[in-house]
Amino acid sequence: MAEQSSDSGNKCVIEKPSGWSNLIRGEDWLAVWLGFLIIVLILVGVRPKMPSFKWETSGEFATTVEKSKPKVEKFITDAQAKGETVSAESATALKTALDSGDRAAIGSAAKKLGEDAKGAKDAGVKKKGEDLGKKISGSAGALTEKVFSGENLGKVVIIGIGFLIISSIGIILMGGNVGKFIIGFPVVYILANISQFISGNATVNYYGLEYVIFALIIGLFISNVIGVPKWLMEAVRTEYFIKTGLVILGAGILFKEILQGGALGIVQAICVVTVVWYACYWLSKKLKLDDDFAALLSSAVSICGVSAAIATCGAIEGDKKKLSYVTSLVLIVAVPMMIIMPWIVKAFGIPELVGGAWLGGTLDTSGSVVAAGALISEPAMKTGVIVKFSQNVLIGVAAFILSIWWTVKKGAAGGQKVSAGVIWDRFPKFVLGFIIASIVFSFLLDPATVKDTKGLLGGMRTVWFALAFTSIGLETRFTELVGMEGGRPAAAFIIAQLFNVIWTLILAYLLFGGVLFTVPDIK
Repeated sequence: MAEQSSDSGNKCVIEKPSGWSNLIRGEDWLAVWLGFLIIVLILVGVRPKMPSFKWETSGEFATTVEKSKPKVEKFITDAQAKGETVSAESATALKTALDSGDRAAIGSAAKKLGEDAKGAKDAGVKKKGEDLGKKISGSAGALTEKVFSGENLGKVVIIGIGFLIISSIGIILMGGNVGKFIIGFPVVYILANISQFISGNATVNYYGLEYVIFALIIGLFISNVIGVPKWLMEAVRTEYFIKTGLVILGAGILFKEILQGGALGIVQAICVVTVVWYACYWLSKKLKLDDDFAALLSSAVSICGVSAAIATCGAIEGDKKKLSYVTSLVLIVAVPMMIIMPWIVKAFGIPELVGGAWLGGTLDTSGSVVAAGALISEPAMKTGVIVKFSQNVLIGVAAFILSIWWTVKKGAAGGQKVSAGVIWDRFPKFVLGFIIASIVFSFLLDPATVKDTKGLLGGMRTVWFALAFTSIGLETRFTELVGMEGGRPAAAFIIAQLFNVIWTLILAYLLFGGVLFTVPDIK
């Protein structure tokens, strides 16, 4: 691998080989080829089972049971009113199981409800029955002993071996020390899996605390308290892992979803992203933050949090320590927001669809949108998801535009004439992989195939990102994050988020409150 300068060592970029060798030895291109390799293997039928890290304690499950009882009772009433006798009987059996508190019986009854609901003629009964069955049976089966079962641990090992083989190919082509990489990779992989286990807890998941924050914390703890041995550093490959994961992320960003979201979701997403991005960038520059920080903060607060920040870091070849800082901000700020905002909606009588659209446009993680929306109502949750999906699709568009803009900006700053050749040379190639994957899965593949592979590809992407954020923590000093820029980035993010909250609420009222258009029929 080419030697990195001290400055580039902190960047989401690696020194590129020149000429045609860049196609097989450059990190950007290798991320594209390896991402495509994983996608192709899955499409042709190589579909390993991903391990499950979801777990719910007995106390947490008891809470789930109590919250589920009124929902099941309402479903029984609705199913009987619609003449769906089979579904009503299955739900009644589930209610009996819930009253008994027997976790195994509850799981079996919930699973049967989900299966019986599939045969319901009424669309509403069918969907609610399937959703109830899936949620309750999933909670009942989320046992800690299952996570540590031989079968599940075997899946962890198989996935780990596959990732080691695939990533080692890239290390060899880049000229790295593959021997040291093979020794160190299992350690990074185990730490990454620990982060997924922690985030798999029901309560942690409810509050929208994603695996990336725990991966970062674990890495930081080892780096700052225990120390990272030199033999491990060859496997600490932040940029390599991030870029490959982003190519796979493209397969999950579907242009069709933005159309399904409807015109109002599209309009709100565009208005939020463009206005809030520019406002945050302007504010960041006023607070004397550099371009990297300004772009990372702006993308995170305006588009969709962590994923947008990761894509932006790669697109502008940003500082990975700044990426970890922004990621931490996103997840820390999201927790109080997802509790306070639903309370505001109820306390001030904000219409539920307006409240949902407000949540979808401001909360920076999809999980927090679902959790917060559920605290209001199901229509609010659905509206929030529609708006969030619309914003998520803009990740690829934003990354592409930022890549071109940054290339031109850097060339102009250095007094270099920016030709098409210069733009191509500097353009982060993994963004092309991201866009190609998105186009293929949006327009060229059969929807059934996209649906069948969505979960597995999402799982693969999660592993790459967990490896990346563990790596960031392992090569970062905690003091570098805490004292970064004297707190100005945090101030910029919080102020921009407050602006986002106000601006998005206005838009939500105009678009979903019946002011400019008829209130959408979302139930």
